[in-house]
Amino acid sequence: MTEGRQERDSAAEGAGRRDRLELLGLLVVLGVAAAVRFVDLPTRGTWDADQGHDMLVLRAFVQDGVVPLLGPPTSIGAFHHGALYYWLLAPVAALSGSDPLAVVAAIAAAGVAAVAVVWWQARAIAGPVAGLAAAGLMAVSASAIEESTFVWNPNLIALSSGIALAAAWRAWTTGHARWWIVAAAAQAVTMHCHVLGSVMLVPLAGILLADARRRGAGPDRRRVLLAGAGGLAIVAASYVPLLVHELGSGFSETRALVDFVATDSDADAPPLPVRLAVVCLRVLSWPLTGLVTGRPAAAVLAAAAVLATLAWRIRAGGRREAEAATWFAATLAWSATALAVVSSSLARVVPGLPNDHYHAFLDPVVFVTAGLGVAALWRWRPAPWPASMPAGRIVALAGVAALVALNVAIWPPRVAPDGGYPAAERAAARILQAIGGEAYVLGGLPMTKNADAYGFPLRRLGGRPANAGDSTAAYLVIACDRLLEPMIGASCGGPAEDARAAGLGEREFLVERFDASARTVISIYR
Repeated sequence: MTEGRQERDSAAEGAGRRDRLELLGLLVVLGVAAAVRFVDLPTRGTWDADQGHDMLVLRAFVQDGVVPLLGPPTSIGAFHHGALYYWLLAPVAALSGSDPLAVVAAIAAAGVAAVAVVWWQARAIAGPVAGLAAAGLMAVSASAIEESTFVWNPNLIALSSGIALAAAWRAWTTGHARWWIVAAAAQAVTMHCHVLGSVMLVPLAGILLADARRRGAGPDRRRVLLAGAGGLAIVAASYVPLLVHELGSGFSETRALVDFVATDSDADAPPLPVRLAVVCLRVLSWPLTGLVTGRPAAAVLAAAAVLATLAWRIRAGGRREAEAATWFAATLAWSATALAVVSSSLARVVPGLPNDHYHAFLDPVVFVTAGLGVAALWRWRPAPWPASMPAGRIVALAGVAALVALNVAIWPPRVAPDGGYPAAERAAARILQAIGGEAYVLGGLPMTKNADAYGFPLRRLGGRPANAGDSTAAYLVIACDRLLEPMIGASCGGPAEDARAAGLGEREFLVERFDASARTVISIYR
């Protein structure tokens, strides 16, 4: 009896020690995730038209009571993302006086929370090593850091989709149908933050129906189906603002979406097999190695490693691990195919114009899969090798170290290339000084790009904006984007702006012209 009690006490002490070490490891990982996201946060994130537009909408919402019924405009059609994005950020904007730093800090906090969610799911599937490896890789991922350091609607997707995936897995493994409600609510956020997030509906619906089917006829199946119906109701309710807009606008969003689907909007897009290959490569490598054109060899290796891990765990993993790997493989296959079909822009890589964030809802799948691979290698004991030479652990540590080193090397710089919001605010102050506080018309080049990057700080500093053609406006301010000069058809810094000013009416003279950033030229006409 005494020996048995001692053995139990020893086992309990060992388990407690392991739990404490795991908790310490998680806290270290979260600390690193927070540090690399919050350090230099004011200058680290890019600040351009999308960021200025979002902050103008939030400012109008919390200060003027203009409730947004639509989200940010999409880049794939003349329709919009969901308004829930603005509603989620509104409390932070209201408490901070529409301070962009406070809003981006909330997004950075969401990025740290996404690391914790990835840890939770990977650990639930394959144990502590998988959890810490997945969370650690996400904590230092250059892509995940970039997604956390500037204001943009896709940057909340990693957290919301991570919660949706983890909650669905929790429902599958515990049998508690209420987790499907959590998954649906998180999926609604994912869809609002980017329309392409709707792709995730199919994998979530698939595992829900599989859960209902395996329950057999009876109350358990009814509970799952009722939870699914409740979740669908939550998703539908989240689009009430859109319905209100549609009823008041003659269903303009619906018509724009139908036109987009019915029209070949990108006749020059590569063939579908090429698009599928490029999208697959981007989806699988972006979270681990960054922009595919930056380090193409590393991207190919990372993508191959993810696919090999899924195949290995489907074949050699335990029941739970094999089920998760099968679901992940199906999710990635479906999502990559759907994205290749509906978003041909993903087949092109344009440095300076990020769109890998569009598929950030798949980042948690990639990180958790990487965690499963590390954990499997950690346990691997190849027969010819002696026990004193843990080959699997050596390979796992080497792989993790290589990924960490690569990502540290490509972390976003301490100051964004455009100087971030502080640079835009300095430019706005210079504009106001040049025009002496008088009314102005603000425009952007190319014509398809707004100048809200400067419109927001101008408004925040007390500027008096006017509409084009307003006789009270004494000045015309033009922001010209050098990166998009091929779309403009003329060079920034004179020719492009002069042509635009002439097209809007006679102006007496150029007051001032300066570089707001390496990319943007500001021209002020009287």
